[in-house]
Amino acid sequence: MNIAVIGYSGHVEMPHIKEISDICIKLGHSIARNGHTLITGGRDGVMELVSKGAKEAGGRVVGVLPFDEDGNEYNDFNIKTGMDYLMRSLVLLKSANLVISIGGEIGTLFEIISAYAYAKPVILFRGTGGWTDRIATTLIDGKYLDNRHLVKIQEVSSLDELEEFLR
Repeated sequence: MNIAVIGYSGHVEMPHIKEISDICIKLGHSIARNGHTLITGGRDGVMELVSKGAKEAGGRVVGVLPFDEDGNEYNDFNIKTGMDYLMRSLVLLKSANLVISIGGEIGTLFEIISAYAYAKPVILFRGTGGWTDRIATTLIDGKYLDNRHLVKIQEVSSLDELEEFLR
């Protein structure tokens, strides 16, 4: 399965990213141990940390990059889309079977909404901040972004809960 992980971008030492770095690295380990391919936006922040974890566990990592950026050192393969940040996200999401959201700002919100519109299952990792936590308060019946009920949005609060989904 191709699993996309979305979330905060920025230097990994930024306080809101550093606080969740252990979760990100362990998530990468879990994705790799379960035999899945990790797909990210290929850059820094959550993308870099999850990719690092996946590589440490012997996993495969694909970075779907905006413009002509080179991506982080943990990507096995870079797809240089030539597109801006938002448009490249659509390529990322169309390539995923499952999307996991950790923290995140406006780009992550765009990706959550777009994944839902594409009927891609989304898992919100609660307690990681940003739009991952904020969007949960807007869900209809605690599961959907609109009345069409395109796909359930799941919430987890621990790596153990998430591990169950990945098996």
